[in-house]
Amino acid sequence: MDYRDSVFLTVAENLSFSKAADELFISQPAVTKHIKELENKLNIALFERKGNKIYLTEAGTLTYNHLKPIRQLYRELEFDIERLNDSFKGILRIGASSTISQYLIPKVIAAFYKRYPKIELYLLNGNSFEMEQKLLENEIDMALVENEASQSNIKYIDFLDDEIIVVTGSNSVYAKRKLISIAHLQEIPIILREKGSGTLQVIQNSLLKHNLILDKLNIIMHLGSTEAIKNFLTDFDGIALVSEKSIEKELRLKEIVKISIKNISLNRKFRIALRQGHHASSTKLFIDFLSQYNF
Repeated sequence: MDYRDSVFLTVAENLSFSKAADELFISQPAVTKHIKELENKLNIALFERKGNKIYLTEAGTLTYNHLKPIRQLYRELEFDIERLNDSFKGILRIGASSTISQYLIPKVIAAFYKRYPKIELYLLNGNSFEMEQKLLENEIDMALVENEASQSNIKYIDFLDDEIIVVTGSNSVYAKRKLISIAHLQEIPIILREKGSGTLQVIQNSLLKHNLILDKLNIIMHLGSTEAIKNFLTDFDGIALVSEKSIEKELRLKEIVKISIKNISLNRKFRIALRQGHHASSTKLFIDFLSQYNF
Protein backbone atom coordinates (compact mmCIF):
# COMPACT_ATOMS: atom_id res chain seq x y z
CA MET A 1 0.00 0.00 0.00
CA ASP A 2 1.27 3.48 -0.87
CA TYR A 3 2.40 5.44 2.19
CA ARG A 4 0.16 8.34 1.19
CA ASP A 5 -2.80 5.98 1.42
CA SER A 6 -1.76 5.00 4.96
CA VAL A 7 -1.45 8.66 5.93
CA PHE A 8 -4.89 9.37 4.51
CA LEU A 9 -6.48 6.50 6.46
CA THR A 10 -4.88 7.71 9.69
CA VAL A 11 -6.13 11.28 9.15
CA ALA A 12 -9.59 10.01 8.20
CA GLU A 13 -9.86 7.89 11.34
CA ASN A 14 -8.66 10.68 13.63
CA LEU A 15 -10.20 13.61 11.68
CA SER A 16 -7.12 15.49 12.78
CA PHE A 17 -3.81 16.21 11.04
CA SER A 18 -2.00 16.69 14.35
CA LYS A 19 -3.26 13.41 15.88
CA ALA A 20 -2.36 11.58 12.67
CA ALA A 21 1.15 13.09 12.82
CA ASP A 22 1.56 11.88 16.41
CA GLU A 23 0.32 8.39 15.55
CA LEU A 24 2.60 8.13 12.49
CA PHE A 25 5.61 9.74 14.19
CA ILE A 26 6.00 12.32 11.42
CA SER A 27 5.54 16.09 11.37
CA GLN A 28 2.19 17.76 10.72
CA PRO A 29 3.55 19.52 7.55
CA ALA A 30 4.57 16.06 6.29
CA VAL A 31 1.02 14.80 6.83
CA THR A 32 -0.39 17.80 4.97
CA LYS A 33 2.08 17.20 2.10
CA HIS A 34 1.05 13.54 1.72
CA ILE A 35 -2.65 14.41 1.72
CA LYS A 36 -2.12 17.16 -0.90
CA GLU A 37 -0.21 14.73 -3.09
CA LEU A 38 -3.01 12.16 -2.86
CA GLU A 39 -5.64 14.82 -3.63
CA ASN A 40 -3.62 15.95 -6.64
CA LYS A 41 -3.33 12.36 -7.80
CA LEU A 42 -7.08 11.82 -7.51
CA ASN A 43 -7.82 15.38 -8.68
CA ILE A 44 -10.37 15.98 -5.93
CA ALA A 45 -10.51 17.28 -2.35
CA LEU A 46 -10.70 14.58 0.32
CA PHE A 47 -11.18 16.80 3.38
CA GLU A 48 -13.02 20.03 4.11
CA ARG A 49 -12.52 22.34 7.04
CA LYS A 50 -15.38 23.77 9.10
CA GLY A 51 -14.14 26.04 11.84
CA ASN A 52 -11.43 24.21 13.77
CA LYS A 53 -12.51 20.76 12.61
CA ILE A 54 -11.98 18.76 9.43
CA TYR A 55 -14.44 16.37 7.80
CA LEU A 56 -14.31 13.88 4.97
CA THR A 57 -15.81 15.08 1.72
CA GLU A 58 -17.99 12.72 -0.29
CA ALA A 59 -14.89 11.76 -2.27
CA GLY A 60 -12.98 11.34 0.99
CA THR A 61 -15.59 8.94 2.35
CA LEU A 62 -15.54 6.98 -0.90
CA THR A 63 -11.75 6.81 -0.82
CA TYR A 64 -11.76 5.69 2.80
CA ASN A 65 -14.30 2.92 2.15
CA HIS A 66 -12.12 1.56 -0.67
CA LEU A 67 -8.74 1.89 1.02
CA LYS A 68 -9.73 0.41 4.38
CA PRO A 69 -10.26 -3.17 3.09
CA ILE A 70 -7.12 -2.82 0.96
CA ARG A 71 -5.13 -2.03 4.10
CA GLN A 72 -6.55 -5.15 5.72
CA LEU A 73 -5.51 -7.23 2.70
CA TYR A 74 -1.98 -5.86 2.97
CA ARG A 75 -1.92 -6.84 6.63
CA GLU A 76 -3.10 -10.30 5.62
CA LEU A 77 -0.33 -10.51 3.03
CA GLU A 78 2.32 -9.53 5.58
CA PHE A 79 0.93 -12.06 8.06
CA ASP A 80 0.90 -14.92 5.54
CA ILE A 81 4.42 -14.12 4.35
CA GLU A 82 5.62 -14.17 7.94
CA ARG A 83 3.87 -17.48 8.43
CA LEU A 84 6.02 -18.97 5.68
CA ASN A 85 9.03 -17.94 7.78
CA ASP A 86 7.34 -19.14 10.98
CA SER A 87 7.42 -15.55 12.23
CA PHE A 88 3.86 -14.29 12.61
CA LYS A 89 3.06 -10.59 12.48
CA GLY A 90 -0.24 -8.74 12.59
CA ILE A 91 -2.66 -6.76 14.71
CA LEU A 92 -5.46 -8.28 16.76
CA ARG A 93 -8.09 -6.17 18.55
CA ILE A 94 -10.01 -8.20 21.12
CA GLY A 95 -13.07 -7.04 23.03
CA ALA A 96 -14.09 -8.98 26.11
CA SER A 97 -16.98 -8.82 28.55
CA SER A 98 -16.16 -7.82 32.11
CA THR A 99 -15.98 -11.31 33.61
CA ILE A 100 -13.89 -12.71 30.76
CA SER A 101 -11.53 -9.73 30.60
CA GLN A 102 -10.86 -9.79 34.34
CA TYR A 103 -10.68 -13.47 35.19
CA LEU A 104 -10.03 -15.51 32.04
CA ILE A 105 -8.47 -13.81 29.07
CA PRO A 106 -5.34 -12.12 30.53
CA LYS A 107 -3.53 -15.45 31.03
CA VAL A 108 -4.61 -16.59 27.55
CA ILE A 109 -3.28 -13.40 25.98
CA ALA A 110 -0.02 -13.77 27.91
CA ALA A 111 0.43 -17.31 26.59
CA PHE A 112 -0.54 -16.24 23.06
CA TYR A 113 1.96 -13.37 23.17
CA LYS A 114 4.69 -15.73 24.33
CA ARG A 115 3.99 -17.95 21.31
CA TYR A 116 3.44 -15.11 18.80
CA PRO A 117 5.35 -12.06 20.11
CA LYS A 118 5.17 -10.15 16.81
CA ILE A 119 1.35 -9.97 16.83
CA GLU A 120 0.22 -6.67 18.36
CA LEU A 121 -2.60 -7.30 20.83
CA TYR A 122 -5.18 -4.78 22.03
CA LEU A 123 -7.80 -5.61 24.66
CA LEU A 124 -10.96 -3.58 25.26
CA ASN A 125 -13.49 -4.47 27.92
CA GLY A 126 -17.09 -3.66 28.80
CA ASN A 127 -20.31 -5.60 29.11
CA SER A 128 -21.33 -8.13 26.44
CA PHE A 129 -23.75 -5.78 24.69
CA GLU A 130 -21.11 -3.05 24.40
CA MET A 131 -18.58 -5.50 22.95
CA GLU A 132 -21.04 -6.73 20.33
CA GLN A 133 -21.68 -3.12 19.28
CA LYS A 134 -17.94 -2.45 18.96
CA LEU A 135 -17.64 -5.61 16.88
CA LEU A 136 -20.40 -4.52 14.50
CA GLU A 137 -18.83 -1.05 14.22
CA ASN A 138 -15.50 -2.69 13.30
CA GLU A 139 -13.70 -1.24 16.34
CA ILE A 140 -12.53 -4.74 17.32
CA ASP A 141 -11.79 -7.93 15.35
CA MET A 142 -13.51 -10.32 17.74
CA ALA A 143 -15.52 -10.22 20.95
CA LEU A 144 -15.58 -12.66 23.85
CA VAL A 145 -19.03 -12.52 25.41
CA GLU A 146 -21.07 -14.19 28.13
CA ASN A 147 -24.63 -13.27 27.14
CA GLU A 148 -27.22 -15.51 25.51
CA ALA A 149 -28.54 -13.03 22.97
CA SER A 150 -27.70 -13.79 19.36
CA GLN A 151 -27.62 -11.16 16.62
CA SER A 152 -28.19 -12.46 13.09
CA ASN A 153 -25.16 -10.63 11.69
CA ILE A 154 -22.81 -12.09 14.32
CA LYS A 155 -21.40 -15.63 14.33
CA TYR A 156 -20.95 -17.25 17.76
CA ILE A 157 -18.56 -20.04 18.76
CA ASP A 158 -18.66 -21.63 22.24
CA PHE A 159 -15.26 -21.90 23.92
CA LEU A 160 -15.85 -22.52 27.65
CA ASP A 161 -18.54 -23.64 30.11
CA ASP A 162 -19.45 -21.50 33.11
CA GLU A 163 -22.01 -21.49 35.91
CA ILE A 164 -23.68 -18.60 37.72
CA ILE A 165 -23.70 -19.43 41.43
CA VAL A 166 -25.24 -18.02 44.61
CA VAL A 167 -22.64 -16.73 47.06
CA THR A 168 -22.57 -14.90 50.38
CA GLY A 169 -19.87 -13.44 52.60
CA SER A 170 -18.26 -15.76 55.15
CA ASN A 171 -19.55 -13.52 57.97
CA SER A 172 -23.09 -13.33 56.60
CA VAL A 173 -26.04 -14.79 58.52
CA TYR A 174 -26.59 -17.01 55.46
CA ALA A 175 -23.02 -18.39 55.40
CA LYS A 176 -24.00 -21.68 57.11
CA ARG A 177 -26.70 -22.46 54.58
CA LYS A 178 -25.81 -25.06 51.97
CA LEU A 179 -29.09 -25.03 50.10
CA ILE A 180 -31.94 -22.59 49.54
CA SER A 181 -35.29 -22.96 47.81
CA ILE A 182 -36.73 -20.76 45.07
CA ALA A 183 -38.95 -19.20 47.73
CA HIS A 184 -35.90 -18.28 49.82
CA LEU A 185 -34.20 -16.90 46.73
CA GLN A 186 -37.08 -14.44 46.39
CA GLU A 187 -36.89 -13.34 50.02
CA ILE A 188 -33.17 -12.95 50.76
CA PRO A 189 -31.61 -9.52 49.94
CA ILE A 190 -29.61 -9.87 46.74
CA ILE A 191 -27.20 -7.83 44.64
CA LEU A 192 -26.75 -8.34 40.91
CA ARG A 193 -24.71 -7.08 37.97
CA GLU A 194 -25.83 -4.06 35.94
CA LYS A 195 -28.26 -4.08 33.02
CA GLY A 196 -26.46 -4.94 29.78
CA SER A 197 -24.31 -7.46 31.63
CA GLY A 198 -24.21 -10.94 30.10
CA THR A 199 -24.35 -12.41 33.60
CA LEU A 200 -27.61 -10.61 34.37
CA GLN A 201 -29.15 -11.73 31.08
CA VAL A 202 -28.29 -15.37 31.77
CA ILE A 203 -29.80 -15.10 35.27
CA GLN A 204 -32.97 -13.52 33.93
CA ASN A 205 -33.45 -16.12 31.18
CA SER A 206 -32.67 -19.06 33.47
CA LEU A 207 -35.13 -17.92 36.13
CA LEU A 208 -37.84 -17.47 33.52
CA LYS A 209 -37.57 -21.17 32.73
CA HIS A 210 -38.69 -21.73 36.32
CA ASN A 211 -41.50 -19.16 36.00
CA LEU A 212 -39.60 -16.71 38.16
CA ILE A 213 -39.40 -13.07 37.09
CA LEU A 214 -36.22 -11.19 37.98
CA ASP A 215 -38.19 -8.30 39.47
CA LYS A 216 -39.70 -10.70 42.01
CA LEU A 217 -36.31 -11.03 43.70
CA ASN A 218 -35.46 -8.85 46.68
CA ILE A 219 -32.88 -6.86 44.71
CA ILE A 220 -31.02 -4.33 46.87
CA MET A 221 -28.92 -2.88 44.06
CA HIS A 222 -27.14 -3.50 40.76
CA LEU A 223 -23.36 -3.08 40.70
CA GLY A 224 -21.15 -2.52 37.65
CA SER A 225 -18.54 -5.20 38.27
CA THR A 226 -18.03 -8.53 39.99
CA GLU A 227 -15.18 -7.00 42.00
CA ALA A 228 -17.62 -4.44 43.42
CA ILE A 229 -20.02 -7.24 44.32
CA LYS A 230 -17.29 -9.24 46.07
CA ASN A 231 -16.25 -6.21 48.11
CA PHE A 232 -19.89 -5.51 48.98
CA LEU A 233 -20.35 -9.06 50.31
CA THR A 234 -17.70 -8.43 52.98
CA ASP A 235 -20.23 -6.61 55.17
CA PHE A 236 -23.60 -7.61 53.71
CA ASP A 237 -26.21 -9.98 55.11
CA GLY A 238 -27.46 -11.15 51.77
CA ILE A 239 -26.47 -13.02 48.64
CA ALA A 240 -25.20 -12.37 45.13
CA LEU A 241 -25.26 -14.22 41.82
CA VAL A 242 -21.87 -14.29 40.10
CA SER A 243 -19.79 -16.35 37.68
CA GLU A 244 -18.09 -19.29 39.34
CA LYS A 245 -14.98 -18.47 37.29
CA SER A 246 -14.79 -15.05 38.94
CA ILE A 247 -14.96 -16.29 42.51
CA GLU A 248 -12.55 -19.26 42.56
CA LYS A 249 -9.88 -17.54 44.67
CA GLU A 250 -12.35 -16.29 47.31
CA LEU A 251 -14.00 -19.71 47.57
CA ARG A 252 -10.61 -21.35 48.03
CA LEU A 253 -9.69 -18.87 50.78
CA LYS A 254 -13.18 -19.28 52.32
CA GLU A 255 -13.78 -15.54 52.18
CA ILE A 256 -16.99 -16.22 50.27
CA VAL A 257 -19.35 -19.19 50.62
CA LYS A 258 -21.25 -20.94 47.83
CA ILE A 259 -24.96 -21.79 48.29
CA SER A 260 -26.90 -24.11 45.99
CA ILE A 261 -30.47 -23.45 44.78
CA LYS A 262 -32.75 -26.46 45.01
CA ASN A 263 -33.55 -27.88 41.54
CA ILE A 264 -31.93 -24.94 39.72
CA SER A 265 -28.58 -24.63 37.96
CA LEU A 266 -27.62 -21.52 36.02
CA ASN A 267 -25.27 -22.81 33.33
CA ARG A 268 -24.01 -20.86 30.34
CA LYS A 269 -21.33 -20.76 27.63
CA PHE A 270 -18.61 -18.20 27.12
CA ARG A 271 -18.61 -17.45 23.40
CA ILE A 272 -16.46 -15.99 20.65
CA ALA A 273 -18.41 -13.44 18.61
CA LEU A 274 -17.36 -12.65 15.03
CA ARG A 275 -18.73 -10.54 12.23
CA GLN A 276 -20.10 -12.60 9.37
CA GLY A 277 -17.67 -12.90 6.45
CA HIS A 278 -13.90 -12.88 6.06
CA HIS A 279 -11.64 -12.91 9.13
CA ALA A 280 -8.01 -11.89 9.41
CA SER A 281 -5.38 -14.61 9.82
CA SER A 282 -4.42 -13.29 13.26
CA THR A 283 -8.06 -13.65 14.35
CA LYS A 284 -8.22 -17.25 13.12
CA LEU A 285 -4.93 -18.00 14.85
CA PHE A 286 -6.23 -16.69 18.19
CA ILE A 287 -9.51 -18.63 17.84
CA ASP A 288 -7.56 -21.87 17.36
CA PHE A 289 -5.30 -21.00 20.30
CA LEU A 290 -8.24 -20.16 22.57
CA SER A 291 -10.17 -23.30 21.59
CA GLN A 292 -7.22 -25.49 22.58
CA TYR A 293 -6.23 -23.56 25.72
CA ASN A 294 -6.27 -25.57 28.94
CA PHE A 295 -8.20 -23.39 31.42
